[in-house]
Amino acid sequence: MTVPKTPTVAPATGKLGVLTVGLGAVSSTLMAGVELARRGMGEPIGSLTQMGTMRIGKRTDGRSPLIRDVVPLAGLDDIVFGAWDPFPDDAYTAAARAGVLDTSKHLEPVAEALRAVRPMSAAFDANYVKRLDGPNVKDKSSKRAMLDGIREDIGSFRDEHKCERIVMIWCGSTEIFLEPGAAHSDLEAFERAIDANDPTIAPSMLYAYAALQEGIPFCNGAPNLTVDVPALRQFAVEHSVPISGKDFKTGQTLLKTVLAPMFKARMLGVAGWYSTNILGNRDGEVLDDPESFKTKEESKLGVLEYILQPDLYPQLYGDMYHKVRINYYPPRGDNKEGWDNIDIVGWLGYPMQMKVDFLCRDSILAAPLALDLVLFSDLAQRAGLGGIQEWLSFYYKSPQVAPGLYPEHDLFIQQTKLKNTLRWMIGEDQITHLGIDYYLEE
Repeated sequence: MTVPKTPTVAPATGKLGVLTVGLGAVSSTLMAGVELARRGMGEPIGSLTQMGTMRIGKRTDGRSPLIRDVVPLAGLDDIVFGAWDPFPDDAYTAAARAGVLDTSKHLEPVAEALRAVRPMSAAFDANYVKRLDGPNVKDKSSKRAMLDGIREDIGSFRDEHKCERIVMIWCGSTEIFLEPGAAHSDLEAFERAIDANDPTIAPSMLYAYAALQEGIPFCNGAPNLTVDVPALRQFAVEHSVPISGKDFKTGQTLLKTVLAPMFKARMLGVAGWYSTNILGNRDGEVLDDPESFKTKEESKLGVLEYILQPDLYPQLYGDMYHKVRINYYPPRGDNKEGWDNIDIVGWLGYPMQMKVDFLCRDSILAAPLALDLVLFSDLAQRAGLGGIQEWLSFYYKSPQVAPGLYPEHDLFIQQTKLKNTLRWMIGEDQITHLGIDYYLEE
């Protein structure tokens, strides 16, 4: 297959605006971390764009530079933050309330910068997130007015901060479960549905559409049906605006995309996989609602089926039982616990078990993903890559792919795809890991 011509990437000049939908634990942790990192007061651990390397050329060449040294990414000093949220708390207050970061060590040193980020009124409707309600909201009587209000906010933010470019990322709560329908089939139907205040047009779709209309890349960090509908997907392609999603791959699902490929690679059977989560932050409160949980459940359940391919290996995975539970437990706060019991089948059908207890920090894992998605989406925009950015699947539980393709969930295949895309963008050879050339040359 012929590799497409290397794109011309425009330079990352001027300010890069980062607009987060939601100013809760994830967004405030992201903002505080970037502010600390650019002052040399904290390490951006977990961020591929800041700490990752990429091999270029043959192994014998010894070239493995930092990605940010060879790929023309925007620098942290160029970033300026803005947000929408139904609660009026500024980023400092939101971060202190979330309790993710140590106040004296990580919030006070950047307090001035965080207090300057005051959320714009949110296009919020409690019918879509039933466990939350707040006073800092736009009039929800008209979806068209909400859409126009978001676009006005973007324009005001762009002018105020003199941004050359902007990326929007959804860091808000999980909305109720919606399925694609007639209202999402094409742009004309989508526009009619907005004017009719159709309930299948969720607030997240209005944010995504506003971003695309403004030529702004959109990243969906939640499992909502948002930018992954035909109308918005086609708009993104026609107007050459990058889109990606959905649902940040942070804790339990991250482990599944590592462990499941191991079982399949070694042809070990899986009889059952039981997963439960305990978390007490705002996300946990929202997911305590069955309709929001349904959206998350769909995102988390699909991973194993795509990786293990039971249709190809019915004797190994055809009868696998997969169950996911999420439990709201306020004392745990943002420190989520993901517990998995896996029943494995080995040689001659003998059973084995694996138990994993991942005591993670949800926003600590999500913040670097959000940073990478912002910087890579901006890169894609400058490279003229509109529409679905499948190479960013590495960051998502439910990767968005072109119609007719199955999503690739294996973390290491996703990483190879991501790095090969970066190599292609900078005009370097793809790395296949064949390696036979080293031995044929002897």
